[in-house]
Amino acid sequence: MKILLRVSQLLLTLWFVSTAGLAQTPDKPYEPIVGQEGKDVVWVPTPAVTVEKMLDVAKITPEDFVMDLGSGDGRNIIAAAKRGVPGLGVEFNAEMVEYSRRVAAREGVGELAQFVEGDMFAADLSRATVLALFLLPDNLNKLMPNFLDLKPGTRIVLNHFGIDGWEADETTRADGDCGSWCTVLLLIVPAKVQGTWLLPQGKLKLEQKFQKLTGTLTAGGASAAVEGRLRGDEITFTAGGVTYEGRVNGEIIAGVTKGSQTIAWKAVRKRS
Repeated sequence: MKILLRVSQLLLTLWFVSTAGLAQTPDKPYEPIVGQEGKDVVWVPTPAVTVEKMLDVAKITPEDFVMDLGSGDGRNIIAAAKRGVPGLGVEFNAEMVEYSRRVAAREGVGELAQFVEGDMFAADLSRATVLALFLLPDNLNKLMPNFLDLKPGTRIVLNHFGIDGWEADETTRADGDCGSWCTVLLLIVPAKVQGTWLLPQGKLKLEQKFQKLTGTLTAGGASAAVEGRLRGDEITFTAGGVTYEGRVNGEIIAGVTKGSQTIAWKAVRKRS
């Protein structure tokens, strides 16, 4: 009996030692898995060469502020930070946020590359001059009104998927190992010009679909069809064989005509 008791005590002691050792073993750091479920999308990372192409197309500089919605492992913001450009990633998964911060610190860009836990549909985008995104069309379409409220000239670079009805200002492809995710689209947020504008010699009515413009220019009792486009706050349109170029500044558009004569023109938005 004494031998059996001693053996039992020994086994019990060994069990306590082993479990204590396990309890003191730190958990393995979180690592994201490609294809894991998220709140709005499954996580599929943008290939590194596509990330770099997106930032090239957006022509980012240290004066920019880059944001990524559904930032995943933070690679878009970290890549921008490595170019000296500050940015913020908004990610719903708290573990992904901590992972992104850990990677940014390891890469020496923890101060420039910031990450917060949050819902991308409720994110404050007011600081962004560039959005670098890899989202599904449904997500992009839902976010579209938020995008259009950004400052004219804000650049949105997208991996593969676009926004319904919004034609890209530029489409290109990354080179190298990018599999199915090589296409990069650039959208430039246009100024809002739809409505009626008054000129000294007449009236300009504009219809707007994203950056594309149609309408009529009425002067001296005659009307001419308008066709044109916006690139941020820069506006160009033709009417009656004349090309008008200008810049939108709130309630005023001012510029010059191009052709045989260069004539200054100015329009003021009509308020109802």
